[in-house]
This record gives sequence, structure tokens and C-alpha cells, in this order.
Amino acid sequence: MMEWLFARQLSPYIVGVGIGILSWFTFLISQKPIGCSTAFARTSGMVERLLRGKRVLLKPYYEKFKPVVDWEWMLVFGIVFGSLISSLLSGDFAWQWVPARWAATFGFSPLLRFIVALGGGICLGFGARWAGGCTSGHGISGTLQLAVSSWVSAICFFIGGIASAFFLYNVIGR
Repeated sequence: MMEWLFARQLSPYIVGVGIGILSWFTFLISQKPIGCSTAFARTSGMVERLLRGKRVLLKPYYEKFKPVVDWEWMLVFGIVFGSLISSLLSGDFAWQWVPARWAATFGFSPLLRFIVALGGGICLGFGARWAGGCTSGHGISGTLQLAVSSWVSAICFFIGGIASAFFLYNVIGR
């Protein structure tokens, strides 16, 4: 009955239903949509506050989004911790600095992989702030609410992801 806990891959349909149910509970309990990009912005504010003091709290952005650990921050923690537990239960956990697909195309350089991943993460962070939400905020919560802006964002996420993968593996990786 509990074999699914130890599976290496879950059905995307079951996962989709699970995320939908989680979204319902999130709306019911917190009156807020699922999203996690603001947690990273709050974290940067917490780091800046350590270095610059309370002046950070006077910035207009941090007046609106207080640099504190909140439910979104705990969602990010849950994603990381849940992924770790899932990989351990399925026996799929492994320390891997360079994925096989990346190594086959670009070589086995952890530094190159780190630089590209860091650059991609920075671009995603700017994009999420510019779009007013991330893939979970727009792609899950916004589309669930039938928000046109979220549907446009989700479509653009897919187009951008496909174009980026094509460019990386078929243009640069040649």
C-alpha cells in the first residue's frame, strides 16, 4: 500500500493532484497562494540587514515584503527537505556535482556547471521579481485562479525553458 513512497518516479498526474490539493489547503489556511520567489527576496533582505542594520527596513520593497522568515520561506525549506527525504526513501540519493547529460555535452567541470547554474539562478530571480512571481506562484496558484497574467507567464516559462535547453545543448554544446 505504501510502495509509492519508495518509487524513483511518481506519476505526474498524482503529483499534479497533490499540488492542487496543497494549493486548496494553502488558500484555505493562509488566504495566500503558493509561491516561493519572495522568500529569496526576503532572505536577501535578511542578509543585507545583518550587514547594514535597520536601514534596510526603510527601503520601499522591504516595507512591503518584510525581510523575515515567513510561510513562503518554510515552503522552500519543505521543498528542499521533502526532496531529500524522497530521494533517500527511493534509494536515488547521490552527491552529483555534474549531471551526466551536462557532462556528455560540456565536459566534467564542476566550476563551469556552477557558474552556469549561478547565472541561470540570477536570471530566474530577476525574472521572478519582474513578473511578480515565480513558476509556483504563477504556474500553480495563478493558473488555478484562472488569472490571465499567470497563464501568459506559464506559457512563457515553457517557451523560455525549451528555447534555453535547445540553445544550450544544440547551439553552444556542439
